[in-house]
Amino acid sequence: MAEVAPGRKMRRGPVDPRLLRYARAARPHLVVAVLLALVITASIVVMAVVLGRVLAGVITDPGLREFSSWTTELIVLAGAVAVRGAAGWWQARLAHRAGATVVAELESAVLRAGAELPPRELDARRTELAVVIGDGLSGLRGWFTGYLPALLLACLVPPIVLVVIAFHDPTSALIAVITVPLIPLFMVLIGLLTQGRAEATLAATTRLSDQLLDLFAGMPTLRALGREGPTGPTMVDQVRALGDSLRQRTMRALRIAFLSSMVLESLATLSVALIAVAIGLRLVYGEMTLYAGLVALILAPEVYWPLRQVGEKFHAAQDGMAAADKAFAVLEAGTPVVRPVVRGPSEDAADSPVYASDGGAGEAPGSAPHQALRASPSERSGAASEDSAGQGIATNNTHGVPGRAGAAHGGVAGRGWSAHGGGTVGSRILVRGLTVAARSGNAPDTLTAEFAPGMVTVLTGPNGCGKSTTLQAVLGLIEPDAGAVLVDGVDVRELDSAGWWGRVAWLPQRPVLVPGTLRENVEMLGAHTDADLLDEVSATTGFESVLAALPDRWDTRVGQGGVGLSLGERQRLALTRVLAARRPILLLDEPTAHLDSATEQHVLRTLRTLAADGATVVIVGHRPTVLAAADVVVQVAGTTVHPDDSPSSDVDGGAPDADSAAMPAPGATGATSARREEPHAANRGGLDPVGTDGTRATDGAGLGANRGAGDRSEEGVRAW
Repeated sequence: MAEVAPGRKMRRGPVDPRLLRYARAARPHLVVAVLLALVITASIVVMAVVLGRVLAGVITDPGLREFSSWTTELIVLAGAVAVRGAAGWWQARLAHRAGATVVAELESAVLRAGAELPPRELDARRTELAVVIGDGLSGLRGWFTGYLPALLLACLVPPIVLVVIAFHDPTSALIAVITVPLIPLFMVLIGLLTQGRAEATLAATTRLSDQLLDLFAGMPTLRALGREGPTGPTMVDQVRALGDSLRQRTMRALRIAFLSSMVLESLATLSVALIAVAIGLRLVYGEMTLYAGLVALILAPEVYWPLRQVGEKFHAAQDGMAAADKAFAVLEAGTPVVRPVVRGPSEDAADSPVYASDGGAGEAPGSAPHQALRASPSERSGAASEDSAGQGIATNNTHGVPGRAGAAHGGVAGRGWSAHGGGTVGSRILVRGLTVAARSGNAPDTLTAEFAPGMVTVLTGPNGCGKSTTLQAVLGLIEPDAGAVLVDGVDVRELDSAGWWGRVAWLPQRPVLVPGTLRENVEMLGAHTDADLLDEVSATTGFESVLAALPDRWDTRVGQGGVGLSLGERQRLALTRVLAARRPILLLDEPTAHLDSATEQHVLRTLRTLAADGATVVIVGHRPTVLAAADVVVQVAGTTVHPDDSPSSDVDGGAPDADSAAMPAPGATGATSARREEPHAANRGGLDPVGTDGTRATDGAGLGANRGAGDRSEEGVRAW
């Protein structure tokens, strides 16, 4: 859709074509409404002609004043009245039915489109969607029941009636032709003003709803701080001010509606009066027949009546059309991109599912990315390195991480990982020049980094620099403005979404808690419901202590109609859901937020063990303990550094700082582990060149290092 320049409003015609495109139920209704409008127009003409004939005959010929003299005409007149009434009733009935159907259809479409919006855009439109779906689109019923029928009559009745008047009295038709355009002219001027008022009213309603939602969401915090009363902040005053603003805007819109109706009625009355005076003068001087004058006088109000109806119904429809504009914007923004289904290698391509359990994904069978996906962690590390080296990208051309190949498989990752998610081995993910436009600049800005299987990679940086956005780009939820995300050499935009998401376990910054049982919440990612497995995972995440206090344990209902969970309990539940899914790729946004120190260390050790068994683990974090548990730390602001690096430390083995020593890596001897340079990460402008000895060959502005050259044991890690 073409972008509208800031400050300019997109002009909308009487019937928005997008309404017909997105609401299919409106199309047959429009056709039937046109036919009924034609029937009503014909009945109006027949009534006027018959009534003029009867009245003229009765007045001018005393011999025709018997009822029997006009039997046929009266029957035709009664039939025309009945047809007009029936057509109007049917039109109103169909309009009500079509309005309800179209509103329901649009609401469903907006909900589906909203679910397909990128998370960042969905957050920005959340309140707007609630207002549009809640009460906004219900205004479209008035558009269908009032404005659309009046608009169709205004398009059909005046031209046809003017032709009939001109046939009987050209002078009256000329007066009508001169005065009729005044009504649409004033309608356009009034419409331009009321359209802005309707949009302002919808915006005021959105602001009020947003404020109320924030107030209700923050009420527990306000009560905990003792600030929910009148002595607290001016939250009540703010809500009252927003309510007064909405009331004032609504009253201003009503005043304009009443004034516009008065103007239209005055114009129509004066126009009919001009025609009546002209007819009367010519009748006095005998310049026209009584029959012609009566027909013209009866039909004259019918020329202006549909136009007056359009003006009256226009205001009732504006609120609905303003909400429809918002709905169409969501529908056009949330149009899904059809991605090609990318199948993995198989002997029988017709029978091989997308992302089969062996981990196949990517391009054509036998290609290097697919072979790397099917290989062992060490083979995949080398294969991906060769693939990257062929593109001029420096990577660690080694076979995995020393000491990890011998990690025991009786722990976290060793219990049937291949049963779900496409295999035990993660994918090598390359973020190349990733740029996503934000409200103030780019976040991230030309980020280049590599997330390797067998590694724990931590994204860190200041708030708003694009860490969470990077995870969403890796998932394929947002379209980057520049750069690309490659999964084993394949652009994530070319992957089948269902297959790709089936290999990834994502923990967002604000985990979702759906109404239902705890077991249903854990099963959202397809986790197995084995009781022993869930208990062991919950013990790792600390959720076991929450279950112990619940009589029904996993069958306890949460959310609406159930028990509530604190932030820390929700975080533990979300971690349990992610780990129980046993996916080979873990994207975790602040996974240890709201956790105590002991639980945090349990979780970090579990993640390190999963990485040791081949998983690709990417964490967004700031805590020193999280940074200390990383193999690679990517500074999203532009450099990649190891948590041990400090301005005073030496590249080849300086003493670690206190934060780095706070949590030794599993299996390391002493407080720190051996270190060596790893060229996985890069600065914002590109990857730093790496010498043959593995050290940075340039200014060393962004140094990357891998932890864990020593053996990795699973001491302290709970086995699954």
